[in-house]
Amino acid sequence: MAQYKIAWLPGDGVGKDVMEAARIVLDALKFDAEYLPGDIGWEFWCSEGDALPQRTLDVLKQTNCALFGAITSKPKEEADEELDPSLRGKGYVYFSPIVKLRQVLNLHTNLRPCKAYPGNPLNYREGIDLVIFRENTEGMYGGVEFHPLPQKVYDALCEHPKMKRFESAGLDNIAVSTRIMTRQGCRSIVTQAFEYAKKHGRKTVTVCDKPNVLRETGGLMIRTARQVAKGYPGIELWETNIDAQCMWLVKSPLNYGILVAENMFGDILSDLAAGLVGGLGFACAANIGDDYAVFEPTHGSAPKYDGMYKVNPMAMLLTCKLMFDWLGEPDTAARLENAVAKVIEEHKVGTYDVGLSNTTLEVAEEVARKL
Repeated sequence: MAQYKIAWLPGDGVGKDVMEAARIVLDALKFDAEYLPGDIGWEFWCSEGDALPQRTLDVLKQTNCALFGAITSKPKEEADEELDPSLRGKGYVYFSPIVKLRQVLNLHTNLRPCKAYPGNPLNYREGIDLVIFRENTEGMYGGVEFHPLPQKVYDALCEHPKMKRFESAGLDNIAVSTRIMTRQGCRSIVTQAFEYAKKHGRKTVTVCDKPNVLRETGGLMIRTARQVAKGYPGIELWETNIDAQCMWLVKSPLNYGILVAENMFGDILSDLAAGLVGGLGFACAANIGDDYAVFEPTHGSAPKYDGMYKVNPMAMLLTCKLMFDWLGEPDTAARLENAVAKVIEEHKVGTYDVGLSNTTLEVAEEVARKL
């Protein structure tokens, strides 16, 4: 019987390609795991009206954690158009399956390391080693949205004096997305960041928000961060506005080590940080809850490259490294990261984005040889 059971969720597009590459390396590591396949992604939305079927959630209940490739998401109108004709008009509403996974499983912490490995020609600057903590279940991605705006919701919002000026637009012409943040959610993500800093010897934690404009939600994040910071006297809390932080990351990336933000701001920061270390082809992520985790590269499904084995698998392989860390397998994690780093440093085998011409699977095979 295998030591671990891993939910295997390739998803859409190049998610399948990079998961195939991951399997080459996992097998080379002789990782003692059974992989349980699960259905997730656009094709299941189109055919069933559900991008995350209940049967897949049942698979997750049988496993230690999940590896996930990528999904295709489209705006509401396009999603409705691509739904099977027999399902249209029956109340099906598309919702991102990865967002749903995060919420259903309470995967509250999104961990996104961005590290400049020596030899990568796409590095913005050598020595960058950022870790971004993104709150994963609340904020702007909480999914509480309205269009058209229901009268009851409008009436409730009109308790705020600034709401009435929108009345003349007509409720059918108003769309509302909420940014709901709780003190508990803010405390959790900031605490995770400080604990990581304490464990890894980092001296600062930078909290990024916009409290001068988003006074209530941003203010809650900053006030909570200050309270949490009191419990970590050896680590300095820095507070920055999200727009300024994006500029400072480009200008002086070596000044920062750990950044923490709410859901949408964390998403933006992590893509910017990925651009500093070679792009999304090197960007890995972990969605971590109290007793379960889902691991994914942060790139999308790139449908135009589906099945071409063209995209960089390093993000997926570094995602596997995060999985090993979470499972308590530090030696395996170190072996994998060292092999990835060696291939990057040699710059003999790589995909088109780093100026080379190898396939996704050839890069994975080279990493496997370095093990």
